[in-house]
Amino acid sequence: MNYAIIERYFPAMTPRQREQYERLGELYAEWNSRINVISRKDMEHLYTRHILHSLAIAKVCRFEAGAKVVDIGCGGGFPSVPLAIMFPEVEFVGVDSIGKKIRVVEGIIEGADIQNLRAINSRAEQLDEKFDYVVSRAVTEMSRFMPWAWPLLRKGTDRGTLPNGVLYLKGGDLAEELALTRRKWDIYDIRTIFDDEFFDTKRVVYTPYK
Repeated sequence: MNYAIIERYFPAMTPRQREQYERLGELYAEWNSRINVISRKDMEHLYTRHILHSLAIAKVCRFEAGAKVVDIGCGGGFPSVPLAIMFPEVEFVGVDSIGKKIRVVEGIIEGADIQNLRAINSRAEQLDEKFDYVVSRAVTEMSRFMPWAWPLLRKGTDRGTLPNGVLYLKGGDLAEELALTRRKWDIYDIRTIFDDEFFDTKRVVYTPYK
């Protein structure tokens, strides 16, 4: 695991952010030994395949102070944990229906002293809150995901460099899957953002809430 790759692409971080990102390696190793949320093979590439991958969203949209962002199906905290560190003045909520995954996120939040992220053990459709942005990483097919995400968004806030909407990390051939949602999507190839072959087929897809 190598924290330096985060520093390479985000050189303007504060000392506190650097310390938090460095801490994640140790924390995830510890928690993953108790509750397996990342494959052992992938743990060797935690900073590239999970932390940096999550931060591709930060390169596509910079959230402004006061924005509220929900991570649906947050798993072990991706993308919400890396994004919460990157945007300390933004309120993040990570939601997952599997309790053991939420326990991991709560442990990471405490260990890295992430004060702007809440972890909730719930289904997305049971949340009684509204958000400026929905983020997620490869939870399910988009036509199934969008009915969960859409009711959680609020109109007219635009607290970021993109209008409020959905930012989703997804891989592979997306044309047919996105077409089924009947939404207009912008597709950002992560390989043009981060120079690593792991990202060759990885993308951030975005649709505004209109």
